[in-house]
Amino acid sequence: MSDIHIIPQPVSLSPADGVFLVTPATRLVAVGDAADIAAYFRDMVAPATGFSLQIVSHRPDHGPVMEFRLDPALASLGSEGYVLSVSPNVVIARAMAAQGLRHAAQTLRQLLPAAAFDPAKVEGMAWAIPCVEIEDAPRFGWRGSMLDVARHFMPLPFIYKYLDLLAMHKMNVFHWHLTEDQGWRIEIKKYPRLTEVGAWRRETVVGHWRRDRDDMAYDGTPHGGFYSQEEARQVVAYAAARGITVVPEIEMPGHAQAAIAAYPELGNTGRQLEVSTDWGIHHEVFNAEEGTIRFLQDVLDEVLAIFPSTFIHIGGDEVPKIQWQESPSAQARMKALGLKDEAALQSYITGRMDQFLALRGRRLLGWDEILEGGLAPGATVMSWRGEAGGIAAAKAGHDVVMAPNWWTYFDYYQSEDRSREPLAISNYLPLEKAYAFEPVPTEIDAGQAGHVLGGQCQLWTEYMPKPANVEYMAFPRLCALAEAVWTPAGQKDYSGFLARLAPHLERLRAMGVRYRPL
Repeated sequence: MSDIHIIPQPVSLSPADGVFLVTPATRLVAVGDAADIAAYFRDMVAPATGFSLQIVSHRPDHGPVMEFRLDPALASLGSEGYVLSVSPNVVIARAMAAQGLRHAAQTLRQLLPAAAFDPAKVEGMAWAIPCVEIEDAPRFGWRGSMLDVARHFMPLPFIYKYLDLLAMHKMNVFHWHLTEDQGWRIEIKKYPRLTEVGAWRRETVVGHWRRDRDDMAYDGTPHGGFYSQEEARQVVAYAAARGITVVPEIEMPGHAQAAIAAYPELGNTGRQLEVSTDWGIHHEVFNAEEGTIRFLQDVLDEVLAIFPSTFIHIGGDEVPKIQWQESPSAQARMKALGLKDEAALQSYITGRMDQFLALRGRRLLGWDEILEGGLAPGATVMSWRGEAGGIAAAKAGHDVVMAPNWWTYFDYYQSEDRSREPLAISNYLPLEKAYAFEPVPTEIDAGQAGHVLGGQCQLWTEYMPKPANVEYMAFPRLCALAEAVWTPAGQKDYSGFLARLAPHLERLRAMGVRYRPL
């Protein structure tokens, strides 16, 4: 098995003698939806091999073939499971659903030499796949990565590259953090100032943010950008072709300064704000007036038309209540609604959004602060402040996505020697700890464990101004987390992972990923 280095590790893998050699004469056999996956595999390996492999509907009488087949008999493996059989003359990939075949295609690509990931033709290479029998399926249905493009805008070509990297690691959720105090990144046609004003800040703080502005320096360089609705639809389609669901996040009622800068009437003070140039938690939050709730629902209406995801993330984290406490309007609103405190007011707003989404066949998802003040029955919690929020939510019967900061926040330093690392937000999260991530805490019993949908990593970009910075912070930790949410807990083996990671990094190098060296 020395030449088999698959990440994430398959559930069952039995090597055999011999190899299957991919040549220009190799035929891809597939029909219907399976033919789309065969084309997906062909297109992935074409740049490096130089082969334009022919797809045929029937197996030829002779010559090497790779068959992609949808097989209802594999229903026990679920929609993402697959079976892969490689012998010297034939490769057969089978799955109940297209998503499983996509994962089989990714495994096949990893069975090829690392040069198969090169974007340009590689000369003189024998494209050999070792003979093997694999049966595989993920442990969790939610295996994701959050990318914050609001603190620093990330160009579309990088978004596509990042989606390719997620698919390579069999991740199936791209959580797109699109709005913040420092930038609003998605076009909303009814409210054009959200991008005309909210997508741009005049400068950015340099170095670590501090509470005293007199101690901070700024770069004097405007920063911004946004995605048009058509561009966002293209991202959704690109992701879907790779088996990835795009979950958009529109922050409310906090992290709202960019929106309030565009439309001051959405705030609590009436003051004209600027898009924030600082990091940290901001006091500026949306007011709780009916007009502002209509505004947020108008925004969600356009978001729903772009993103078909069942889950829509509404943020809900880090909401200071001081402006509501000091606002006569907010206090009157609380009294009229019979709410006991400001936490209940946030819960009321969350409940209104939950109802709005439920009527449209969607589900609300929010950071674990949405538990405070009570939570609507259909809401799903993303637990980031450790595991406590997820445990409480699961015990209360809510679905949970685990994203505890100490295991999944990839904006943390990768070494205890910070002088040798690029600037990061704080704390220390080494590769080994990312691998040790366990989405089901011991405090959740077997009867509640089904509420844990899975887990994901977070890339907050305060200190990642460019795609290269994101890649350095994401990889290879994302490789570790991908295995943590795919492979059965009893089969995880960090030393074995490290042995497979070294050759896996050659694949990342071929793709031009600027990862952190081991």
